[in-house]
Amino acid sequence: MQVYLGIDVGSVSTNIAVLQRDGTVVDSLYIRTQGRPIEAVQTGLKEIKKRFGNMTVLGVGTTGSGRYLTGKVVGADSVKNEITAHALAAMHIMPEVKTVLEIGGQDSKIIIIRRGVVTDFAMNTVCAAGTGSFLDQQAARLNIPIAQFGELALTSTTPVRIAGRCAVFAESDMIHKQQTGHSTAAILHGLCQALVRNYLNNVGKGKSVLEPVVFQGGVAANQGMHRAFEDALKCSVYVPPYFNVMGAIGAALSAREEMAAKRVSDFKGFDALNATYTTRSFECSGCANVCEIIELSANDSLLGRWGDRCGKWTQSLPAVGEKACETA
Repeated sequence: MQVYLGIDVGSVSTNIAVLQRDGTVVDSLYIRTQGRPIEAVQTGLKEIKKRFGNMTVLGVGTTGSGRYLTGKVVGADSVKNEITAHALAAMHIMPEVKTVLEIGGQDSKIIIIRRGVVTDFAMNTVCAAGTGSFLDQQAARLNIPIAQFGELALTSTTPVRIAGRCAVFAESDMIHKQQTGHSTAAILHGLCQALVRNYLNNVGKGKSVLEPVVFQGGVAANQGMHRAFEDALKCSVYVPPYFNVMGAIGAALSAREEMAAKRVSDFKGFDALNATYTTRSFECSGCANVCEIIELSANDSLLGRWGDRCGKWTQSLPAVGEKACETA
């Protein structure tokens, strides 16, 4: 089988998508990163190798907050930001899409698409309210499995008003509503509505939300959030089959586009996963920017650097197999 691989490394999860030449998704993995992105990528790719056995990787794309690190580890042909990756995936699943709502573990974003082109976007990386990690915390506090959060919220028809502009205030308000005797289902229903209001008033502020609307990211699994978005927008919101790995799908699609102009992929092969990787960082004092330079080594040989604005360090890599010199 000839495939393209997409890897989306985030703070909460590491997602891998396997696409055929025509863009059909044949497999996907959703793995908890747990603060160890390289180990998560190694585990995921070894599982893919185990499932498919003898296959030819035509190209690899990476995205997410760990895209540069992962790109160096696997030998990526394409390294794209999350906006590009999620937009590509949404347009692949629904070519006529005009609005993409994406909520992940630590951040949320909205992407506005017109005639197949991203015309506007916004991200929220400051407030945790509405993200997957916040929902996980509240489910744990209420002693409810996160998988049942949305189902329980759907059983309520009378939501209570929850203050959702801040994660701290939302939690305090939930506790107050519990103490006044409101049911857990009504509180969860109200929380979903509050988080959607927060999303639309902050991330979506000033944005023209038009149909078709696609909702993706891990939080799209929450049926309560899905209903709250449809109630707030007064329109149908589509959740794609692979909603939780759309970033990885977009990365694979980007790699496919990149390989149209290349003959051989930079993919290092599955054997490279057995290497021992180490990272370190140092501050460059060459100018007032004081960039933090990230350095990655494999088996004590320098593999790559990134983080500088001027290219001083990324353009001064030693020859393959040379050890990194002391720079800090």
